[in-house]
Amino acid sequence: MMTVKEYALDVNKSVKVILDKCSSLGFEVYGEDDLLSEEQVIDLDNAVYDDFEDELIDKVEEIVSNMKNVDDSVKLQKLKKKSDIISASDFKNRKKEMYKHKEKLISNAPNKEDNKILYKEGMTLSMLANELSVSPIELIKKFMSLGVMLNINSTISFDDAELVVIDYNKELKKEETMDASNFEKLEINDNEEDLKERPPVVTIMGHVDHGKTSLLDAIRKTNVVVGEAGGITQHIGAYQVERNGKKITFIDTPGHAAFTEMRARGAAITDIVIIIVAADDGVMPQTKEAIDHAKAAKVPIIVAVNKIDKKEANIEKVLTEMTEAGLTPEAWGGDTTFVNISAKTGEGIDELLETIILMSEIKGLKANPNRYALGTVIEAKLDKNVGGVITLLIQNGTLRLGDPIVVGTSFGKVRTLKNDIGVEIVEALPSTPVEITGINEIPSAGDRFMAFETEKQAKQIAETRKEKAKQKANINSNSITLDDLFSKIENGIKEINIVLKADVKGSEEAVRNALSKINVEGVRTNIIRSGTGTITESDVVLANASSAIVIGFNVRPSSKTKDLAKEYGVEIRLHNIIYKVIEELEQAMKGMLDPEFEEKVLGEAEVRQLFKFSKVGTIAGCYVISGMIKSNSKARLLRGGVVIYDGNIKSVQREKDSVKEVKNGFECGITLEDYNDIKEGDIIESYEMVEIKK
Repeated sequence: MMTVKEYALDVNKSVKVILDKCSSLGFEVYGEDDLLSEEQVIDLDNAVYDDFEDELIDKVEEIVSNMKNVDDSVKLQKLKKKSDIISASDFKNRKKEMYKHKEKLISNAPNKEDNKILYKEGMTLSMLANELSVSPIELIKKFMSLGVMLNINSTISFDDAELVVIDYNKELKKEETMDASNFEKLEINDNEEDLKERPPVVTIMGHVDHGKTSLLDAIRKTNVVVGEAGGITQHIGAYQVERNGKKITFIDTPGHAAFTEMRARGAAITDIVIIIVAADDGVMPQTKEAIDHAKAAKVPIIVAVNKIDKKEANIEKVLTEMTEAGLTPEAWGGDTTFVNISAKTGEGIDELLETIILMSEIKGLKANPNRYALGTVIEAKLDKNVGGVITLLIQNGTLRLGDPIVVGTSFGKVRTLKNDIGVEIVEALPSTPVEITGINEIPSAGDRFMAFETEKQAKQIAETRKEKAKQKANINSNSITLDDLFSKIENGIKEINIVLKADVKGSEEAVRNALSKINVEGVRTNIIRSGTGTITESDVVLANASSAIVIGFNVRPSSKTKDLAKEYGVEIRLHNIIYKVIEELEQAMKGMLDPEFEEKVLGEAEVRQLFKFSKVGTIAGCYVISGMIKSNSKARLLRGGVVIYDGNIKSVQREKDSVKEVKNGFECGITLEDYNDIKEGDIIESYEMVEIKK
């Protein structure tokens, strides 16, 4: 239900127009705050769209009458442009046809089939026996024959239960894959004959100013660079182009580090990634980040070497640096396709598009248009005239005007449906980017959406999802910690993803080699990124997107990075001894973790002046920037986020007096135990170790 005013905002009409329409339909509503029922909203939708179609027909006829002296072919082109490709009468007919076809759509709500058994977290042997309608004793014998000793109250792993239910001609499914309210993990089974070819979805990534937006501009033959500030793409959008009768959908992502999260999200919904590298610059830090995200998403990569028209262009240098970064060109015996282009002159663009189409044909990309739509939010914004305007990428099924839809934890009905160039359409097929209105709240970019048969069903699903989101608070369901590693391995995970950061290259290689040798009962580590320097927000975002653990060796994250990790539920483990890294990980994988000590940071002080005395050594004149600095506590000296010293604070002074502690906002003198190589700008971190009670 919604008020007259809310409905008027949704359809971009005045309250008076809607009240007049209600009166003509015989509804008993008299003011902007009166409520409309679901049935009344549907009747109003039809009436309002009929008016829209009539207005469109009038406009088209007016255009035609004003074009009497224009050549027929030109007239036809202009008419098509004015009527936005679809003529008004065709729009009306297609809309009517659409409602007939909706009856044939396959629902996304899963059906409980007789041969399927739902596996629930913590399922016991007696619960499984009940589901199979057999005696627990019979099941105990079955498990014994597999070498698994259980009693009636034992918890069963998914893998063990799966082996047993096969003997009863049943199929075991995880509960989350059969729950419509958890549609991110919902198992969609399409018949092979229902699957149709769909366009590839391509994401362009790379370092800032290497030409991502210019490339997209060259592909679309329209100027999208105008109106952007400082060379930064101001929004994330999706665009569709056509090449030799084949469509390609592009996701446009900004390239600055601040947008790394969007880039991680973009790689997760894409079929092919284009990594663009400027021939005059070569591989830059964000180029390496883009490679990490694309590899983590496990999608094919095309490298576009841009700006080949420049005198400074050095293609060989780019090939060498990309090979060092892990992408070897096919010409050098590798498996990565490289295409030389100039977004400025257009050279190589045709070859790039043909490469994309060829790669998509090899992948055999298909989807089922005969079901209600599923997909992802590309962006969302609030428009003061129409409310929430949401850009969606349809990944399966067909989205139609009027479809009830759940987006993230919000819901509504598709009131307007436009394609990527703003044309009003009645339906959109898989891999199509669309803009819709009608959702009751603004979702976040990266949220999933799914369409349903009825508005009541959509509302119920949205409320369930909202309740689950509250329960999860800020904990990310993809996050993985050492404490739950053993249970995850028991449930079938065979690879532990790790993001590794170390102080120097030698340490990085040593830790990396040690981690790669870990093999606990067939479970191995997979290092999805390793590098030198402090742990960054980009590392946390990648770990979140890939369900990884971040390991820092002789490095420290900033407080901002720690806060982001806490928000995402990403675990950061810090070490300064290699064998301790390996020991901790192996024990976690075996479920034998020792008592854990949590580091409690007391405060940080910035070194602003140095005083050197022959008897005392170096006294660091500091300003406490957070918390407190405590005398005799443990301490680290950080330089650019890298740990230079880890030991103890020897003394803390205020003026000439020794003190126990100095709080935030005060100056003090600090000496470190057996260490004098302190520099201005260094950060001294005071901390203590506290045992965590489990």
